Amino acid sequence: MIFRFLILSDEVDDFRREIQIDSDASFLDLHKAITKSVGYNDGEMCSFFICSDDWEKEKEITLVEMNTSSDEDSYIMEECHLGDFLEDEKQKLMYVFDYMTERAFFMELAEIITGKDLEQAVCTKTEGEAPAQFVDFETFDAGIQTIETGENFYGDETYDMDELDADGFDGLDNMASQQGDDF
Repeated sequence: MIFRFLILSDEVDDFRREIQIDSDASFLDLHKAITKSVGYNDGEMCSFFICSDDWEKEKEITLVEMNTSSDEDSYIMEECHLGDFLEDEKQKLMYVFDYMTERAFFMELAEIITGKDLEQAVCTKTEGEAPAQFVDFETFDAGIQTIETGENFYGDETYDMDELDADGFDGLDNMASQQGDDF
């Protein structure tokens, strides 16, 4: 049986990959097929998540053994076969390829092809450029917008930043005692 996966990115609109892989293949095989199709280094920390129809993460399958509590099941890509976790078309998965920022590809099991087998995974469709594997934090920091905290930000044009002392909110005690009857 062959699984055909559709892979999309929320970062790049025209990015799309389709990968066909045998249902007996491991998640590690799928990981390698994805990284090869997008030109990523395949040795970086990553995980697959089996998701609900609403993209809520349910089961995590990691590249390497993680130290988790004993009451949680631990799944490792090399030991987990696709057919043991996926059985329905339209099943959703998330492939987190950048752990630092939790950037991911969104995947769907688009088709199950019965009566056929594949020895190796095949990328059958390539559209668009993949997002960078890692975020350049200098560029990322430069892209962060600051919020203007002018006098209208607090909802009161008469608000005076000098009312707060350097240690915090000590000045508010005096204000509260002056307005004691109002509270």
